[in-house]
Amino acid sequence: MSSDKLAPRKDAATVTPDGKPLKRLIDGVVVRYQQPIEDRRGEVLEVYRPSWGVHTDPLVYVYEVRLRPGAIKGWVVHEHQDDRLFFISGVLRWGLFDDRPDSPTRGLVNDLVFSERAAALLVIPCGVYHAVRNIGTTDAIFINMPTRPYDHESPDKLRMPLKTPSIPFDFDDGPGW
Repeated sequence: MSSDKLAPRKDAATVTPDGKPLKRLIDGVVVRYQQPIEDRRGEVLEVYRPSWGVHTDPLVYVYEVRLRPGAIKGWVVHEHQDDRLFFISGVLRWGLFDDRPDSPTRGLVNDLVFSERAAALLVIPCGVYHAVRNIGTTDAIFINMPTRPYDHESPDKLRMPLKTPSIPFDFDDGPGW
């Protein structure tokens, strides 16, 4: 092959033979996929159960978020709370960035997609920046079960601009490879 042409590159494996993702997650990030339990009447999808062991803090606050098609929320980071998110409908792309000074995964970015076909509980530890974009064609809905109730007088929320050189992630990275 001539040196002026781009050589093809072999894809790296992304999942195990039994379908488990190989992507390295940021330290403390947990993804627990959930399958619905179906019968002739419909289905039940468990959202959160302490016995799963994904988080030790009790449930203290729950709220729903609806994101319109194409809309983006973030970058945000919490100093005191972890987020525990469960995806109800739509297609959401999450960017996570670990900037915690003592983290073994400092500098790592996670790019995760969830939908009703890949329903999951996602735990984002405090100190990890996160942003979300609805990449679907309908409203996307998720619930958050943070480890602390919202404090109206002093929200535990710090924001960064969506386009910042401090976070190496961009939702406008094109339609494919």
